Amino acid sequence: MGRKSIILLAGDLVAVVVASLAANYLRFDSFIAAEFVHYSQWLVIDLVVTPIAFYAVGLYRGIWRYASVSDLILISKAVGARSILLVSLFILLGYERGVPRSVVLIDAMIVFGLVGGVRFLTRMQRELTQARIRKTRRPVLIVGAGDAGEIILREMRNNQKLDYNAVGFIDDDPGKWGVRIHGVPVLGGREDIPRIASERQVREAVVAIPSATGSDLTEVYKYCQRAGIRTRTLPPMKNLIDGQVHLSQVRDVELEDLLGREPVKVDLAAIGSYLRGKRVVVTGGGGSIGREIARQVAEFEPELLVILDRNENSMYFVEIDLRKRFPALGLEAAVADVTDQPRMEELFERYRPQTVFHAAAYKHVPLMELNASEAFKNNVLGTWITARESEAHGCERFVLISTDKAVNAVSVMGATKRVAELVVQDMNRGATCFVSVRFGNVLGSDGSVVPLFKKQISDGGPVTVTHPDVTRFFMTIPEAVQLVLQAGTMGKGGEIYILDMGHPIRIVDLANNLIDLSGFTPGTDIEIVFTGLRPGEKLHEELHLEREHVQSTAHEKIMRCREPEGAARDLLGRISRFDGGPEMEHALSDATVRRMLAEIVPEFPALRSREAAAEGEPPAPPEARDTIS
Repeated sequence: MGRKSIILLAGDLVAVVVASLAANYLRFDSFIAAEFVHYSQWLVIDLVVTPIAFYAVGLYRGIWRYASVSDLILISKAVGARSILLVSLFILLGYERGVPRSVVLIDAMIVFGLVGGVRFLTRMQRELTQARIRKTRRPVLIVGAGDAGEIILREMRNNQKLDYNAVGFIDDDPGKWGVRIHGVPVLGGREDIPRIASERQVREAVVAIPSATGSDLTEVYKYCQRAGIRTRTLPPMKNLIDGQVHLSQVRDVELEDLLGREPVKVDLAAIGSYLRGKRVVVTGGGGSIGREIARQVAEFEPELLVILDRNENSMYFVEIDLRKRFPALGLEAAVADVTDQPRMEELFERYRPQTVFHAAAYKHVPLMELNASEAFKNNVLGTWITARESEAHGCERFVLISTDKAVNAVSVMGATKRVAELVVQDMNRGATCFVSVRFGNVLGSDGSVVPLFKKQISDGGPVTVTHPDVTRFFMTIPEAVQLVLQAGTMGKGGEIYILDMGHPIRIVDLANNLIDLSGFTPGTDIEIVFTGLRPGEKLHEELHLEREHVQSTAHEKIMRCREPEGAARDLLGRISRFDGGPEMEHALSDATVRRMLAEIVPEFPALRSREAAAEGEPPAPPEARDTIS
């Protein structure tokens, strides 16, 4: 036994003597009562039995500065065992006559109180010391007076290295207002955050609600911004390690948290049925959407996953990441251009994929306005070649990744993606199921608005936005891909699936939120400059055409539409003359592409960009050419 255990043993022996004398006095008004005939024998046996019983139960192995309810239960077990053992020995020794049962009961209760009190004195001393230390720490509010909030509070108190002092809880349940959790009061609801933060000099709020929706977190964040305090949060419940809450998981609020979108629920069994054990090809596998498709497909244990892209640098990093995450995965990385028909034929003959996700595409609106022929080759011919090889090699399912810019397309990029949708629909004549999935912008994709804004903020500004009223639909990359995989299970052939993008978001609001999240004040620390819409851009995007018949599906976030009959009539014949051969390079000029797109896509204007500039339209300023919306 160590020094501390010996001190506790001495304290327990003193407690035994005090308890026995007090029990006699409370029962008989005398410390040594004549009615307790064998008192001296009882006391001697008690002084021997108690340490043995306490040691056997483990009462000398605890670290009492962390004493809790479980330790109280342990003490009660030890005292109970000691009393039973003591009475049993007394009976065996023939001393049962003359032992008052009431004294035995009173004695046990006093021993419990004294033994527990001695041990909890260490805890009390620690609590008092910590209370003094906490006053010097950073005051924080915990938003959420539930289980997660209680765990966060305990971690804040138990970890001496953390510079946190929880001064109160925030909870929207009025029934909790005024109650205390480990001595910390529940001070009010989320609308009270500015007032409480001012009164308690709070500098930070921790949102301890893993199940909080995006709209809930956005509202809390706005109140915290109004109070001028930092907002931190736990990851969503699905991202928590083993479903357990830890203070180490608390992180800064991110832009994705403020989208106000509910968590996506997908039918994992249905997705697994067409991916598990299958051969899958992902084109554009080095891009943001393609690599996330590859990552999520890998989780369903396909027989073979082929990532295909012409950018070997991106492919290199995607391959390393997938091999690290999924060491048992059958994986091939194919460097290829989807417009190279012989190369695509070779790869499809080698791998014979059963499912193809076609994510390869040019997506930058301003660049494609200036390079229409390249947009046509990649987005239209690349789709046709990949779809044709899929059909020729017995592919079961082909999923085209499309965009909201294909709706009422006024840009080259949008018009070529619209034609790609029609190509896929026109290909849907045989055993291969061809479908398209259409959605809007994704946060954080390569070359998109969020990385650009972050770069501009890190450079000290200004942040460039094309127009104060411009809006876009947004969702996170993992959410979009989950729904793409789900939509892939639904298609019978020829459908366009539209993902529920929620409400459109103003780009200027996105910029303001990013500046706030970066710790700056919009308009003061970082300026926002409006540069004007660029050629091909619209103020507001749409998700479907008026003439498309939109229907709901079994999934609440996926809609389905079909083109009117004949929408893609003769399309393949019209574009086939550009499919390879020496004449393509001469025939496929920007002007030719624009005229063809205008013939196929009624909304598309044939005269834009370079042609418009030749007619006297001023070019976009340099700042606008560097801005993506």
